Amino acid sequence: MRLPERVTIREVGPRDGLQNEDPVPTEGKVALIDALSGTGLQRIEAVSFVHPRAIPAMGDATEVWKRISKDPDIDYSALVPNLTGAERALDAGARSLEVVVSASDRHNRANLNRSTEESLAGLAPIVALAHARGATCQVVVATAWGCPYDGDILLEQVLSVARAAVAAGADSLAYGDTTGMATPTRVERLVEATRATLPDTPLALHFHNTRGTGLANVLAALQIGVTEFDASVGGLGGCPYAPGASGNIATEELVHMLADMGVETGVDLDRLLDVAAQAERLVGRQLPSQVLRAGPRSRTVPAAR
Repeated sequence: MRLPERVTIREVGPRDGLQNEDPVPTEGKVALIDALSGTGLQRIEAVSFVHPRAIPAMGDATEVWKRISKDPDIDYSALVPNLTGAERALDAGARSLEVVVSASDRHNRANLNRSTEESLAGLAPIVALAHARGATCQVVVATAWGCPYDGDILLEQVLSVARAAVAAGADSLAYGDTTGMATPTRVERLVEATRATLPDTPLALHFHNTRGTGLANVLAALQIGVTEFDASVGGLGGCPYAPGASGNIATEELVHMLADMGVETGVDLDRLLDVAAQAERLVGRQLPSQVLRAGPRSRTVPAAR
């Protein structure tokens, strides 16, 4: 089995995870991000600078960003929906921005209240502003493997959005499996097609485990050399504008699997499990992470006599 020696995980629980929950107090968000900062993670998606009417759970983004204890060795990023959001994020001090554009026009309209074409037309000013302020900008192509409204999305449609994003100046791309419609062969086809089309553009993958294929998709991507993945502590996550979009792959499940396969992440699994339990208490419900329930495979219990 061909596997990379090391992968980078971006923790998206504080943003993608908490945006789909009842609003969590600011101090709880800050405590969660600070705890995640102590696990060895190198990248954390902390907040989203969206309008509070659109996503009330992210209404305190500026305050959260101001209060978190930023480790200089960690890349803290912010999701922005438009130029106004980018200005707010940069004014707050963010230096890594992410902009989402859906390959599915119907999902883009539901999520951002504009067409995919309109979102793509607005990318260049966002990227230019970010670069002028010394920040990077990644474009996340949502519904890359399917849409809850439109079903299958043509591969060429996804590539068209990706090409337009790079033409607008995006520093990197990420593909989002918004409602868990990807399977390993579909992952391989899209990644390989993207490499053939945009060979010099860094690519990350963002999988949901809605239909139980999340880690299988990661394994397929690993075997063709992908080394950047998003994951969410405890398996938090979902999209308010995508019916059936249950949680992301759980960070601790991803770290557990990679560690046992000899792939380095730099993340302390025991500390991460403590943070997953903290996240569960924070949202007040049981989270879907199975490693949080069962513990790592190295955990044993006394045998019955």
